[in-house]
Amino acid sequence: MKTLREVPNGSTARVVKLNGGGAVKRRIMDMGITKGVDIFVRKVAPLGDPVEVTVRGYELSLRKADTEIIIVE
Repeated sequence: MKTLREVPNGSTARVVKLNGGGAVKRRIMDMGITKGVDIFVRKVAPLGDPVEVTVRGYELSLRKADTEIIIVE
């Protein structure tokens, strides 16, 4: 298993689970990132923060800390 942070630019990964809990997990789920959804990594900033992704047909920018709790395959 790897995190979304480890997925290279231009690749697609499927969400397996979300680690963590509380408000951070709820916020990520509210953005449409749930188990089984495909995430396409569009761009990663030079210092790794933020990461631009496409989820369910729309674009999001995620903080590096948020990408570390998203487990993908």
